[in-house]
Amino acid sequence: MRLLGIDFGTKRMGVAISEGSGWMARGLTTILRRGGTRDLHAVARLAAEHEVEAIIMGLPLNMDGTEGRMARLAREFANRLRSSHGLVVHLFDERLSSFEADQVMESAEVKRSRRKEMRDQLAAAIILEGWMKAKAGDGESDS
Repeated sequence: MRLLGIDFGTKRMGVAISEGSGWMARGLTTILRRGGTRDLHAVARLAAEHEVEAIIMGLPLNMDGTEGRMARLAREFANRLRSSHGLVVHLFDERLSSFEADQVMESAEVKRSRRKEMRDQLAAAIILEGWMKAKAGDGESDS
């Protein structure tokens, strides 16, 4: 099953794709947010181009598990993707995915000048891999 992972943000969305094994993901691209339906179409184009069966989108919960403004915006975007393009979208708790991406880049000694461009895609890959592991483990990953 081919999957697309999204690290949702108001300025950028990192996008990752699952590898053939279904256990690993790699960064694919970063979508610069333009608003309106353009962002929805950009995701739908990628989903069609890569023949994905589902999209796994990070749900940016607060550290205490509650939903704030960003989580509400992510849910709204996911619902719009479902209704406007008929895409299957699963939400997955992304707490600390950006922090983990920063840690990976730091230990890999990625130059600071490259970190910003890589962070969103790496966070999307972390979200996607987390969902795949949770799905394989207990199936309790959808929000």
